[in-house]
Amino acid sequence: MTLLQLKYAVTVAKTSSMNEAARRLFISQPSLSTAIKELEEEIGVSLFIRSNRGIQVTPEGEEFLGYARQVLEQSELIEARYISRETMKKKFSVSMQHYTFAVSAFVKLVQQFGMEEYEFAVRETRTYDVIEDVRSFRSEIGILYLNDFNHKVLTKLFSEYNLEFHPLLTCGIYAYMWKGHPLAGREAVSLEELSEYPCLAFDQGRNNSFYFAEEVLSTYDYKRLIRATDRATLLNLMVGLNAYTLCSGIICEELNGNEYCAVKLDSDERMTIGYIARKGSSLSPLGQMYLEEVKKFQETKS
Repeated sequence: MTLLQLKYAVTVAKTSSMNEAARRLFISQPSLSTAIKELEEEIGVSLFIRSNRGIQVTPEGEEFLGYARQVLEQSELIEARYISRETMKKKFSVSMQHYTFAVSAFVKLVQQFGMEEYEFAVRETRTYDVIEDVRSFRSEIGILYLNDFNHKVLTKLFSEYNLEFHPLLTCGIYAYMWKGHPLAGREAVSLEELSEYPCLAFDQGRNNSFYFAEEVLSTYDYKRLIRATDRATLLNLMVGLNAYTLCSGIICEELNGNEYCAVKLDSDERMTIGYIARKGSSLSPLGQMYLEEVKKFQETKS
């Protein structure tokens, strides 16, 4: 296996066409096809499905190509550092459930780089997509939570996808609402007291299972439930409908403003927020720096 073969395979996957990949690589199509076939025979994996509609990557191929891209990126970094003496852009990507504090940690990470060149990505998305992004190498880290209810199902999925969960923060459960809500001044509130107000939840799309819910107590029979797809909409619904959602209680006023508050839920339920990463992989320095920023929020809730 050579770096050139990896480059060939990645280019074929990117273009979904042997002819187009060969054109970009400045080699003949038969030579490219032979190189890909030899690579597949060596690793014992079929990377692509060939049909009249073009080239499709196999599930096994997706995993292999994820590793191949990492190897090629590291090769480019070494070449830039020690051969061409270029300064490479720093790269980092993270996917997360809808946590303001996780976005705030990302902001603090970016601020540390000032005017340096970088290419970062932050993806606030659905639970399953967080997992899939890390599995497919789209993101280095995924931020999500586990509790007694979803632990068994999600950890089984992590194992199947060759991922590991690492705890960062342990929190109680809070009702998040705007400060004009009739219950906003309470020290604690029960689900019964909240039942007359709409409960807000993030829609999980095709994977709308209780186990993928971003809010704890997902199996509770809420009298009024509204699902939405983004955090800005949830904030608007809180104000317009006196609605609430269940959360970790970690508030970032610098991002969401000071119009919202978290009231402790009268429950012993706990949630553990952590990160998932590829099993056995070492985090990049940027990944480690990001997680250090996330850990700082442990001081606000225990």
